[in-house]
Amino acid sequence: MSKEQKTNAMRFLEKNKIAYESQSYQCDEFIDGITVAQKLGQSLDETFKTLIAHGKSGQYYCFLLPVAMELDLKKAAKSVGEKSVELLHVKDITKVTGYVRGGCTPIGMKKQFMTVVHNSAEKLPEFFISGGRIGLQIRLSPTELVRSIRGKFEDIASGVKDF
Repeated sequence: MSKEQKTNAMRFLEKNKIAYESQSYQCDEFIDGITVAQKLGQSLDETFKTLIAHGKSGQYYCFLLPVAMELDLKKAAKSVGEKSVELLHVKDITKVTGYVRGGCTPIGMKKQFMTVVHNSAEKLPEFFISGGRIGLQIRLSPTELVRSIRGKFEDIASGVKDF
């Protein structure tokens, strides 16, 4: 029986004594968050995606929101004190974060970016986020996550995706 390989995210959580559970799923390449949630039987409201954006200032930011919601760029910019933000191009994700598309998580990146979590997570006892690689989810307390990375909760989403 092989031991699960720890990701930077898992090492960060263990070092900071934050309780979490990991859940693996079979996947060889990127699949969207809605598909992951459905595959694992998770609520779309409790499964969050991680998006990286950059502002006019050149700073990078991390945004977490339910997989069925869209990031509202104006709300996101306001939440981090920028005039505007743009999503990072897929080809730049690994270079900036150290993670691949579909495995990006707000913890254990090359550099800790200011992180804003959609305020719907504030009332959840636990939620699911990427575990730091494709095929791995982590379930943990949103409040503990935000506290450990000095993030914040705000309304950064608009509407619901069609699926």
